[in-house]
Amino acid sequence: MSIVDWPEGERPREKLLLRGAAALSDAELLAIFLRTGMKGKSAVDLARELLARYGSLTRLFAAGREDFCAVKGMGDAKFAQLQAVLEMSRRALQEELRCGQTLNSPHLVRDYLKLLLSGRQQEVFIVMFLDTQHRVIASEELFQGTLSQTSVYPREVLRRALAHNAAAVILAHNHPSGLAEPSEADQLLTSALKQALALVDVRVLDHFIVAGGQTLSFAETGRL
Repeated sequence: MSIVDWPEGERPREKLLLRGAAALSDAELLAIFLRTGMKGKSAVDLARELLARYGSLTRLFAAGREDFCAVKGMGDAKFAQLQAVLEMSRRALQEELRCGQTLNSPHLVRDYLKLLLSGRQQEVFIVMFLDTQHRVIASEELFQGTLSQTSVYPREVLRRALAHNAAAVILAHNHPSGLAEPSEADQLLTSALKQALALVDVRVLDHFIVAGGQTLSFAETGRL
């Protein structure tokens, strides 16, 4: 049955307008993005198949172009639309972080970092540079690969902090394994960066680990 034949209150678009986006399931939200299905499948059916293939929205968003376009009914146009939506979301969150104090909006920091790091297939190290009011000046991806004290260079983080005239930083990296628990290397790296940045009066406010849909805060768990 086509979506147009569904009761009006059950159609994703009408349901969103009536009850708000939060009332929709992941598949219904994705169906609105897809707009149309294909022969024998509604947009909701297609959305459910995509979620079953990737396991979650997070993994779907992280899919590469070739893998995404290999799904029947998808293609370059849909991939480009999805990337545009994700980038607009990142930029909107970044604008909010630049306008307000990050410590007063921890949920925004988490949401922003999830959009940047969830689903990445290799470890990525991000540094958010903040001014004296704890507003975000810039966010930079500085290192990729297996992270350790030797692969993440404190001098480079220090150099970028001075270049931005930052008063504080928030560190973040992902765990592709899906486990958010910090390793011993994570702890040693955090301590090394904290000591190096303290030499030029730049505070490390937090270090987040993003793993799947979870975020772990060093500050909140007493590890900083």
